[in-house]
Amino acid sequence: MNILHINQSDIGGGAAIAAYRLHQGLLNKEINSKLLVGEALTSDARVEVISQNHDLNDQLFRFNGRFGLLYINILSSFNIPKHPFYQEADILNLHNIHGSYGWFNYLALAKLTKSKPAVFTLHDMWSFTGHCAYSYDCDRWKIGCGKCPYLDRYPHIYRDNTRVEWKLKNWVYSNSNLTIVTPSNWLAEQAKTSMLSCFPIHCIPYGIDTAAYQPIDSQLCRVVLGLPVNQKIIMFGATNLNDKRKGGDLLFNALQNLPESLKDETVLLTFGNKGEEIAKQVGMKVLSLGYLNSDRLKSIAYSAADLFIFPTRADNLPLVLQESMACGTPMVSFKIGGVPDLVRPGITGYLAEPENTQDFCHGIVQLLEDEQLRQNMRKNCRAIALAEYSLELQATRYIELYEQVLSASSAIR
Repeated sequence: MNILHINQSDIGGGAAIAAYRLHQGLLNKEINSKLLVGEALTSDARVEVISQNHDLNDQLFRFNGRFGLLYINILSSFNIPKHPFYQEADILNLHNIHGSYGWFNYLALAKLTKSKPAVFTLHDMWSFTGHCAYSYDCDRWKIGCGKCPYLDRYPHIYRDNTRVEWKLKNWVYSNSNLTIVTPSNWLAEQAKTSMLSCFPIHCIPYGIDTAAYQPIDSQLCRVVLGLPVNQKIIMFGATNLNDKRKGGDLLFNALQNLPESLKDETVLLTFGNKGEEIAKQVGMKVLSLGYLNSDRLKSIAYSAADLFIFPTRADNLPLVLQESMACGTPMVSFKIGGVPDLVRPGITGYLAEPENTQDFCHGIVQLLEDEQLRQNMRKNCRAIALAEYSLELQATRYIELYEQVLSASSAIR
């Protein structure tokens, strides 16, 4: 079986990492898996970049971008059927086909799926909205969008033509051969009430390499990182906490509310950008690891921490929570999106009410002060990661789905 993944990048971003892990899982199962991407950051011979005419793209964007319509200026997507990776593929697996800067034209979906069936793995809500990746409290995507309250949210637009984009997506789906996969139960429920409800919808969680992400002796990890062995360690990470969706402001408020005695005996361990600034403003000791791309180093960091805290406002199935779980580190987050699939109250962590920083703070205090509860959660986290989120299990589920889709496609022809 030959699988072709189409994605914005191989490893640049959460959705890309998730798709690349699936690619590796399929290879481990001796499935021929390849990627066509907008940007390649690895030297993997099975990954190739879709060639673009950037000058033409830019010229056309001056027209459609001015009217708030994204990506329809990308003409190279219609040439993908000429690529050898496409020609040898039995089935396509579409992933994150949008981005801050266009690289794929969703109007090409009908052509791409005319001769080859496709699985469309959703990593956010973009596929069924008029422009946004997450709609927050807006549900206008259920009725055709228009009058968008969040034009500035990723991917931002300058003019409200969300109703037109919604109709364009709906039209192209009506002419496409797709099977939908969502990584979280929450996103599956959203898709079932959207324009995608005409397609089969399956929930297959992301897989994680549980050998790369596993518990390591906490004291040893602290020594390696230069952390105190006799203090509490709370950890968080995000690419950029200036992103409102990631909840940097909520984290700031929650940490400010921690009892002073607890702050004095707690170190904040961060990776990504801007974490050290928040820690300094609330008067806490901090160790910033910067951007991490090493699975081993991330496992050491998770294992060194007593808690992983994640103040997100909107998410699908966050990889950092999955990584924390696999390393046996309990979590505190908000009850939004797909987070409850991973953060299970009293079992793997604490779920605070959305936007309630007092409740978030309460969760941190409760877990830090109850060592026995944390130890039980550590065991639960690891056990659930092995039972439900292994890379092998994810690959097996996708292979079974690919076979179903191919069988159904053959029967129609």
